[in-house]
Amino acid sequence: MRTALAVVMVAACSSDGGGGGAPVYGANGPFFDTQMFFDQDVSGTSPASNSDAIISSLRAAGGWGNGDKMQIDFSLVVLGADASTPKKTFTPNQDFYRPDCDNQPVPIPSGGNIEGGDGYACDGGDCHLLVFDADEHALYEMYKADLTGDTFSGGCLAVWHTQMSYGDTLRGDQCTSADAAGFPMSPLLFTADEVAAGSIDHAIRFIVPNDRIQRGYVRPATHGTDTDGDANAPYYGVHLRLRADYPIESLPSAGAKVVARAMQKFGMYHADGGNIALTAQSDKYSTATWDGLLDAHDLVDLAVEDFDVIDHGAPIELTLDCNR
Repeated sequence: MRTALAVVMVAACSSDGGGGGAPVYGANGPFFDTQMFFDQDVSGTSPASNSDAIISSLRAAGGWGNGDKMQIDFSLVVLGADASTPKKTFTPNQDFYRPDCDNQPVPIPSGGNIEGGDGYACDGGDCHLLVFDADEHALYEMYKADLTGDTFSGGCLAVWHTQMSYGDTLRGDQCTSADAAGFPMSPLLFTADEVAAGSIDHAIRFIVPNDRIQRGYVRPATHGTDTDGDANAPYYGVHLRLRADYPIESLPSAGAKVVARAMQKFGMYHADGGNIALTAQSDKYSTATWDGLLDAHDLVDLAVEDFDVIDHGAPIELTLDCNR
């Protein structure tokens, strides 16, 4: 934030509290009917001319966060809603920015939960609320959601219309979303069902500490935040791709190999600041479970040097002057 399909399985929490996974097919990738940046096969794309310098900067700054270990967080869910799901108006909190963020009622499926919680109350952390309304063809993604009793407050809400053709500036240049880079979050999360099926057909969300990122951003990002990386450090939105010569068969699980192959074909996009590099969906509502499929530490052998940087053009100065 400002401070410092392909098939995707979505939780089928509805207004009656039902559960269970249900596949969401977009005509051109996860959720979206139109082509998006995370659908692009970059396996044959040459590295950026400054790829080695960027990777060297990440190494000098300590590599990944979390003691330079590529760990996976499994705490996010994408809830399913439809026309019968009740919507609730929220009161913007200090993490709501105008005109970046959308202020409109949000579908709240019965029996659902925010990031890392058993329900909708925020007990600390980012408290992301992610809901896909299939009838409305809309992704509701909120940062710092907190629904306790009848009181609903929230930070930045980004509503993504999945039948819309988004241009290079997505929801608006210099505009944030539920992630500081201005991206949609849900399509970049990989699921247990995808991994169990043997294929992740989209790019993956990743984060690193903000002291390893320099101020500004590159497309497809539309936003960044206050950072203090050196002159060769990557920008918000940097696109990393696992090197083609990485020995994938050396990884400790079949699930890890599926994730690594997606990193070689589609890569991963830097979306926010933090320490746990990768984000997957929780298996709370999916058919497959992560137990025995993929462990949080199965990708710790992947070092920053195992990646190339894909060129996405000249960096853009961060002004925070959102233009919707």
